[in-house]
Amino acid sequence: MTLATEVKKLTESKPFYAVAGAGDFAVEKLRELPEQLQKLTSRRSEIAKDLPEKAREYRTKAEAVAKDFPEKAREYADQLSHKATEVYEEFASRGRKVVSQASGQAALELEEVSEAAEPAVATPVKKTTTRKTPTPKA
Repeated sequence: MTLATEVKKLTESKPFYAVAGAGDFAVEKLRELPEQLQKLTSRRSEIAKDLPEKAREYRTKAEAVAKDFPEKAREYADQLSHKATEVYEEFASRGRKVVSQASGQAALELEEVSEAAEPAVATPVKKTTTRKTPTPKA
């Protein structure tokens, strides 16, 4: 198969779009990170003050969760398959939009470049005649 055929086959596959969508989602979340970090930094003293009390609360909750863990684990495993399928479909849909937008922009850029490029014009070459000077005979 030719490279063009392989590329076309790849770009028409759902996994390709899912990866593109996951990448776009990751970029979106990374852009939110500085703002979230700033919020947490401003709450640092408040969080540190409440830490001992929260640790006790979480220990009590952890003991309760540990008792129900086997049953809850089965429930979560059942839900995980369904949720993974949903996320995969969302990423594929998002990826289709991203790829469509990017390929549309690339097509516009290519069109702009081709319109801006002037065709090469050949200029006629003037034919010059050169005179040969006779060489003296000895």
